[in-house]
Amino acid sequence: MALLSVKEMTHRFGGLVAVNSYNLTLEPGQIMGLIGPNGAGKTTIFNLITGIYCPTEGKITFNGQEITGLRPHYIASLGLGRTFQDLRLWRHMTVLEHVKMARYSKIDYGFTGAFLGTPKRKKQEAQATEVAMSLLEMLGVDSLADQVVLNLPYGAQRRVEMARALATDPKVLFLDEPTVGMTPEELSQMIQIIRTVHQKFGLAIFLIEHRLKFVMELCQRIQTLVFGQVIAEGNPEEIQNNPKVIEAYLGEEKLD
Repeated sequence: MALLSVKEMTHRFGGLVAVNSYNLTLEPGQIMGLIGPNGAGKTTIFNLITGIYCPTEGKITFNGQEITGLRPHYIASLGLGRTFQDLRLWRHMTVLEHVKMARYSKIDYGFTGAFLGTPKRKKQEAQATEVAMSLLEMLGVDSLADQVVLNLPYGAQRRVEMARALATDPKVLFLDEPTVGMTPEELSQMIQIIRTVHQKFGLAIFLIEHRLKFVMELCQRIQTLVFGQVIAEGNPEEIQNNPKVIEAYLGEEKLD
């Protein structure tokens, strides 16, 4: 059984069909890429699956449970974590606080524990700190744990956002443009980070990315989206040589 299945998903904004009869099968541990021109509907697909939007039509099943139209926080609690194209970080919080905040869905000491400082609260807070620090260390930003996140370089902020997503213990991780704004050196580092995350946690990963070299290196399968509709799906070599992809997305030249 597929970990994530999307069947005939369509979404309309008024009279505009933003996503048209979209289908996806994501297997456990698979890395899938979604490419396409700006405005093709890629982030809209992420928002539909993760509950930010409710599809006009179609069915979404995650880990055997239908999640169509469920609230984002509930979908996240089931094991679907994500990052965002535009960083959504809290201005007043430190790096460590960002990641610990994502662990609170795993905490159950309640109001009594929060106000009275019960042993259960102390234990779970210590565990949250330990998990958060281990994730920051894995992503190479543990030395920045006490800094306010918006004081960090852009690449480091991206790593913090990924650590926050991983802190929810996801079964599948959605990455929306994880290398946007990065230098070539930061891009190479991000490739290694994603590989490390994939190997360590055995996650399925679904990513949107405009840098095709990045997608071709990481992904086992790739979908190409144009005007809200998938025009091609296959392995990197098949996508690289697909005439429809070359015409619609890559232009006259084939991908090197």
